[in-house]
Amino acid sequence: MKIFYFTGTGNSLAVAKHIGGELVSIPQVVDSQNLEYQDDIIGVVFPIYSLNFPKMVKRFLEKAVFKADYIFLIVTCGGGVGKTLREAQEMAVQNGYSFDYLAKMNMVDNCLPQWEMDTERKKAEKKDIDGQLERIKNAIENRKKTEEIPIPGGRLLCWFSRKYFPIPDDFHKKYIIDDKCNQCGTCAKVCAVANVIVNDKVSFGDYCEGCQACIHACPQKAIHLKMERSDKRWRNPDVLLSEIITANDRSKSIM
Repeated sequence: MKIFYFTGTGNSLAVAKHIGGELVSIPQVVDSQNLEYQDDIIGVVFPIYSLNFPKMVKRFLEKAVFKADYIFLIVTCGGGVGKTLREAQEMAVQNGYSFDYLAKMNMVDNCLPQWEMDTERKKAEKKDIDGQLERIKNAIENRKKTEEIPIPGGRLLCWFSRKYFPIPDDFHKKYIIDDKCNQCGTCAKVCAVANVIVNDKVSFGDYCEGCQACIHACPQKAIHLKMERSDKRWRNPDVLLSEIITANDRSKSIM
């Protein structure tokens, strides 16, 4: 089994690890000239932002071709997923295959402009994350198939979220670095698009996924967003910082 994943704060990587198999970081293969893969089982796991795909994940799915006896897709989120599952299936069909099983995994919502982290941690206690993981893993092991793809949250909510709360193209301009920064470089190491530069200060390029990995991973809590609702930070407890760094190391990219 081969699982392709994208992760910022560890939620999707934690799900991929729990399911098992060979884990492949999407940032390290997305620019490959050959995105055709074959295995007995192939899966894709990624988070959604504002009921939409991370830009890199969408680019990957638009080009990837999977050949397997069983293909699944899991999205991690704080609540609804909008049209994301259905749109992923449409991209798959355009590329000559289809997902047999599609599901969402409700986890801690850690988008700082929208949520306060202590509140979201408390909400997570009621989400039965371990139970969800086991149900999804069992479904995959038993090769369960999804007959109909629902749109939880409704089309109107999806339209509203994407229109009024998207990850803006100028997200890189919304970061603030305070005087606690010691230029340790962690922010650059966890950035899946190599958008953070650390010299005598931290600066950002103009291509940001909005995953906020740099903020949540900063040991000094020195990175902030202008509109953040919390100074608390989050990393999935089942994922080490070193694992996120390894996953998002673009020097390992396959061209």
